[in-house]
Amino acid sequence: MAAVDYALVGGGLQAGLIALAVRAAQPHARIAIVERGAALGGNHTWCFHAGDVPPGATWLAPLVAVRWSGYDVMFPRTRRTLDGEYACVTSARLDAVVRPVVDELLLGTTALAIEADRVETTAGTLRARMVIDARGPAQLGVRCGWQTFLGQEVVVADHGLVRPIVMDATVAQRGGFRFMYVLPLAADRLLIEDTCFTSAPYLDTAACRAAIAAYAEGRGWVLGEVVREESGVLPLPLALEVAPPGAPLVAGYGGGYFHPVTGYSFPIAARLAAAVATGSPAALVALHRAHVAQLPFALRLNRMLFNWFAAEQRTHVLERFYRMPEPTIRRFYALALTTLDRARFFVGRPPRGLSLRGVLGGEAR
Repeated sequence: MAAVDYALVGGGLQAGLIALAVRAAQPHARIAIVERGAALGGNHTWCFHAGDVPPGATWLAPLVAVRWSGYDVMFPRTRRTLDGEYACVTSARLDAVVRPVVDELLLGTTALAIEADRVETTAGTLRARMVIDARGPAQLGVRCGWQTFLGQEVVVADHGLVRPIVMDATVAQRGGFRFMYVLPLAADRLLIEDTCFTSAPYLDTAACRAAIAAYAEGRGWVLGEVVREESGVLPLPLALEVAPPGAPLVAGYGGGYFHPVTGYSFPIAARLAAAVATGSPAALVALHRAHVAQLPFALRLNRMLFNWFAAEQRTHVLERFYRMPEPTIRRFYALALTTLDRARFFVGRPPRGLSLRGVLGGEAR
């Protein structure tokens, strides 16, 4: 194999964003991706708010499959429409956009060993000026709550939805904080996802499919063909150490570059990609420092959510959150909270369902 400038191990979101950012900033750099699957991106849908990503990151634009001008959230006592562009990226779009910018695409190839300047693979040795390990959440190995989900992209004629429903928590709360997530991908197509913040890494796929069908029926939607189905069990850590910049660079979910409370990965992955593309070690150090500074509060929120509240009471925490000012909500999703934002989380009456036993003993878990 010919030597490259950047060898990216794992062909998911993080690797795809790095490839695009590097190609935009360094047109002549040679990029390789090692991916054990048959395509880039797997089988996923990612969304982000316009203000979440680095300013001037025009290289992101080709990835966007659908854009909306706002979104809705629904709770038993709170219903709200929030402004601001919300964008959707699909695995198929990621694969189509990233392939042309990669010089060495090694699909169906497993990384056997990863070192500072080379990757040993089932196809041979790949040498690189910079090696980046972006293989995903299986690398974490930390104490966690979990976000489980199953989504179906389904044909629904005349659904009438003009913007996403990011959280519909009016559904029955079983097993944890549970909500439906709905994206209107086209006039006749929806992605309907049954999501739960739970204490156990278990996904009951049959129950999720039944819940989606019941939810659609309740909305008056007649479901047609299921075009695609995606599922996941994502760790939401109670403690986390982010890998410092090094050789190789550990990136993406496995490196701790994601939102611990939501599992939301796109904004931080885009920032890391932009930092890598500068070619400056100082940019990576600055990003690491800024990201780590946000983590203590986010991890505290996770310990509160999973330890201080019974599973079916967690919805009250999120309902209270969505009564906050829109700028605070936006900065929360971007993992860019200010000191005042953090104070807002604990001002006023605590959410219903707070367990004193959990408060006294939860931090030790």
